[in-house]
Amino acid sequence: MPRILRILNRFNLGGPTYNAAYLTKHLAPEYETLLIGGKHRQDEDSSEFILKGMGITPVIIPEMQREISPLNDIAVYGKLKNIIREFRPDIVHTHAAKAGMLGRKAASSLKVPVIVHTFHGHVFHSYFNPVKTATFIQLERALAKRTSRIIAISDAQKKELTEVYKITTPENISVIQLGFDLERFGNDTVNKRKFFRERYNIPEDYIAIGIVGRIVPIKNHRFFVDVIKTIKERSKKRFIAVVVGDGELRKDTEDYAKKLGLKTGSVFNEAEKTDIIFTSWVRDIDRVYAGLDIVALTSKNEGTPVSLIEAQASGKPVVSTNVGGIIDVVAPGQSGLLSEDNNVNSFSEHTLYLINNNDISKNYGEFGKTLVINRFGFKRLVSETACLYNELLCKRS
Repeated sequence: MPRILRILNRFNLGGPTYNAAYLTKHLAPEYETLLIGGKHRQDEDSSEFILKGMGITPVIIPEMQREISPLNDIAVYGKLKNIIREFRPDIVHTHAAKAGMLGRKAASSLKVPVIVHTFHGHVFHSYFNPVKTATFIQLERALAKRTSRIIAISDAQKKELTEVYKITTPENISVIQLGFDLERFGNDTVNKRKFFRERYNIPEDYIAIGIVGRIVPIKNHRFFVDVIKTIKERSKKRFIAVVVGDGELRKDTEDYAKKLGLKTGSVFNEAEKTDIIFTSWVRDIDRVYAGLDIVALTSKNEGTPVSLIEAQASGKPVVSTNVGGIIDVVAPGQSGLLSEDNNVNSFSEHTLYLINNNDISKNYGEFGKTLVINRFGFKRLVSETACLYNELLCKRS
């Protein structure tokens, strides 16, 4: 039985954790997997409950952090080498940047037969200054030479990695899209909607526009606030914005909304006419989507956005910036509407269009549901990954 050492940056809520969990559980019994990851940050919600729900017990390396830290990184590198020596994997598969850097270096130094890395996103624009960005690009080019195969999670990402940033050749990249258990998002939606609306005191005749994810610079929540301010001035229909998540810019985002004259709160207040509800992290995310009417995403850069996949699986129309791999998730004019990054007027017009055209919004939601369920099921993810592993192991035998 081939052994896989799967290494993840950290166990926070998001696509990488879900996919590492599905692969760990469902590649068995043909493959034996040991899952390793860092701790989630204090401003993020832990996703370890997902692993426990699947009966997975990961190895936690506390020093594995997203931020660069020479002392922590050296400690992680040493621990990974010790684990590789003891576990003797046939495949080391790393997920995301930090795990990819340390895990591939450790695996290469110990001559692991097959080394695979998945780009769940990348940090080649909108994260760091030009000098640091150039350094990361050079580092990834060097690491690619030690990698048996790189996995891109969308065709758009593969094009970026090969043509724009020239990380490696097209032949060294396989596209395997993310996979999720999406059935729950279509189940018992009436009761879930009622629960969510009552929980946050949202009247049924208000259109709820939500954004789901970490409140960090790359997600550009200030832009979302600007959009809400704009459509409040233009819309004749009653609506409420809902920010689901938390992060380092939570207070800054709330303060910015207040500066623009918008009223914020943890629930809707009828007397004050709350404009934006901030819920913090919510684990029963299927209830969230059931309670929303439109789902937005305002990121400056994305790999494959989980929130838009889950939103469409819930039958909700989406409005988003057109960055990264979003074009591989949303069908423009069929399941949602896309705007250029930081174009407040365009994004606002698209949101207003969905607010004012209920029948079209419903049609978008139905199309999106079929789209993502067919494309992003976890069984396909597991099957395609197993085929890739078999191919790479046969080449080494």
